[in-house]
Amino acid sequence: MSAAASRASDLRGKNVLVTGGLGFIGSNLARRCVELGAKVTVYDCLDPRSGGNMFNIHDIEADIDIVLNDIRNFEGISAAVRKQDVLFSCAAYTSHPNSMTDPIVDIEVNCKGVMHVLEAARRFNPGVKIVQVGTSTQIGRMRHSPVDELHPEFPLDIYSANKTASEKYVLIYGSYYGMQTTVIRLANVFGPRSNIRTPDFGFINYFVGLALSGKELTVFGDGRQLRNVSYVEDSVEALICAAESPASNGQVFFASADRQHTVSELAAAIVSHIGGSIRRVEWPRDRAALEIGDAVISNAKVKDTLRWEPRFSLEEGMKKTGAYFRPVLSKYL
Repeated sequence: MSAAASRASDLRGKNVLVTGGLGFIGSNLARRCVELGAKVTVYDCLDPRSGGNMFNIHDIEADIDIVLNDIRNFEGISAAVRKQDVLFSCAAYTSHPNSMTDPIVDIEVNCKGVMHVLEAARRFNPGVKIVQVGTSTQIGRMRHSPVDELHPEFPLDIYSANKTASEKYVLIYGSYYGMQTTVIRLANVFGPRSNIRTPDFGFINYFVGLALSGKELTVFGDGRQLRNVSYVEDSVEALICAAESPASNGQVFFASADRQHTVSELAAAIVSHIGGSIRRVEWPRDRAALEIGDAVISNAKVKDTLRWEPRFSLEEGMKKTGAYFRPVLSKYL
């Protein structure tokens, strides 16, 4: 049986809840779950400071249930979590810079909100499988290469610190209450349905937006710092693999590409496959303070444990990204 067929049989007919399901990763994940035969509920508050966009699910609205509510609303998330088989926890306040200027909101969403999700599950549906979306920036600056799941964590911004805290909440609920919980840490995900209007949600997707508009992509310094990047379809498959496998319970995984690229290489790939041009400038002080340097991440654990493999190269992902956005650009800019 193929991997795709196995996933279809595992999710077919199951009830799946995706918090943050109108955002970038959440909407792509919801669409994939529908394809695999799941009964999908999308839960999102459409906070303008986050990446939610109703257009992300415009062509599958008839196939899903949509709940417009906030994970900070305990009654709302409690009602949504009942009778679910799988809960993908994608809702987050995801801006690194904004977390430094508005840290209280970041704590409310990324810590208190996740705690609401966990408590709702514990009280009303303790058998649900919970997959939390983490981030590679939780580690801060690389202390040894490659980075693995045992790497120390010294995050440099409030968002990353709160994602670290919420990850620990998820694991604690799993170990203490015997719940099925796991965390997939993602790194620099790009692709269709991303927020391309602002750099607050990742420089790669912002670069894509600039390129689609024929504008300059600003690279700070020499752009030699290494990054792991992942096309969104690969990230979605990692999350689904975690949901399906009992071996993921109580575990943390980095799901990233097999190779790294410099920021300059990433910018050049975007210009080559999508458009725009490149301009180099000195590092702004506020951005330099949050810069982590090289990030070289190992995906050995997720490959060995969950049998997940990234399928898309940087070039393939960029071509697919450009092809998606060009005819619908007005919905995203």
